Amino acid sequence: MNSVELNKKIPAFTLPATGDKTIKLSDLAGKKVVLYFYPRDNTPGCTQEGQDFRDHFDAFTAAAAVILGVSRDGIKAHENFKAKQAFPFDLLSDKEEILCRLFDVIKEKNLYGKKVMGIERSTFLIDEQGVLRQEWRKVKVPGHVEEVLAAVKAL
Repeated sequence: MNSVELNKKIPAFTLPATGDKTIKLSDLAGKKVVLYFYPRDNTPGCTQEGQDFRDHFDAFTAAAAVILGVSRDGIKAHENFKAKQAFPFDLLSDKEEILCRLFDVIKEKNLYGKKVMGIERSTFLIDEQGVLRQEWRKVKVPGHVEEVLAAVKAL
């Protein structure tokens, strides 16, 4: 499967999500989708990013956007993370790295001097027709959610 490209349709995908759901791209037609990839549940940066999306959830909803978080963590870890942080949006489990590879977010990272493959914090904005309209890679958490919200409103 090739990687996604700006201004091109996203290939169909289906992944397990919190709330005993299965999320399909086709089910999201007619809505803007904010897909944010993060390295791990319950880590400081990932928790802050999720909290920022949570705190702006009503504004995203008012702009007809759905927020979905994606990491390689399992559903059980996601359920705990979501409940602990009171996230009003679903988290997708991508243990097989299907979506991670499609969006090309698996990168070599340096963890305590050791090279590991992990998720590079990234966010993607998909329009109502399933077309990728904007991407943010190598995301720094402070101010990021506000920038994404502005892009959603401008779409």
